[in-house]
Amino acid sequence: MTDELVHLDVAAGVATITLDSPANRNALSAQLRRELLAHLDSAIADDTARVIVLSHTGRVFCAGMDLKESRGARAGDQGVNEFPAILERIWAAPTPVVARLAGPARAGGVGLVAACDIAVAAEDATFAFSEVRIGVVPAIISVTVLPRLLPRAAHELFLTGETFDAARAAQIGLVNSAVPGVHLDAEVHRYTEALRLGAPGALAATKEMLRRERPSAMAEQFAEMQELSARFFAGEEGQEGMRAFIEKRPPSWAVV
Repeated sequence: MTDELVHLDVAAGVATITLDSPANRNALSAQLRRELLAHLDSAIADDTARVIVLSHTGRVFCAGMDLKESRGARAGDQGVNEFPAILERIWAAPTPVVARLAGPARAGGVGLVAACDIAVAAEDATFAFSEVRIGVVPAIISVTVLPRLLPRAAHELFLTGETFDAARAAQIGLVNSAVPGVHLDAEVHRYTEALRLGAPGALAATKEMLRRERPSAMAEQFAEMQELSARFFAGEEGQEGMRAFIEKRPPSWAVV
């Protein structure tokens, strides 16, 4: 569709979701939110999609909520109310999600980056939690951002709203890698190729494990992790992986 603001393309095991609303800096308008959520659902449901890449057109990755739509709306009618479903879908997706940033992210756009499992940014990409500077609170995005950021950096950047670069974003845990723009796609490809080597079921279970709240007692943690580990050692993927290792061949899921 020519009027679509978000596109989905699946090829060679990678589902690429592209924000394509450069005229308003890929702001989270009602249409963009609706299409992004729909394409996320489609990519997650596609068994051929082993990795999801969240990318963009234009100079800006995502400028946050569409403020033109937010002006004059009551609290119950604000578009930000629909944003948690998008962040949660990315965060909880059984399929690994990689963010590709060739340009800036602001406010809700940073929340999208933080929700992804891996984030790669061009060195000249910039970031800011700009909410306080327009009189609002970075509340919803804090759910995905705070688990990633060093506490001191979170206090500084949430409260000041100052712009910071990709190198700082990597230092504080917001992105995994900051590379020259000419190497951005190669770095994203490196991650997607590495992720495609993982067994789909094992990757999904590992993501769930990483999200899980840990019991306070070590014995309880070991009991939970022992059950999970033994189940996968005895499971179909684990047995296939061990056979492949012994037979010196790629496991079945690594052949795309």
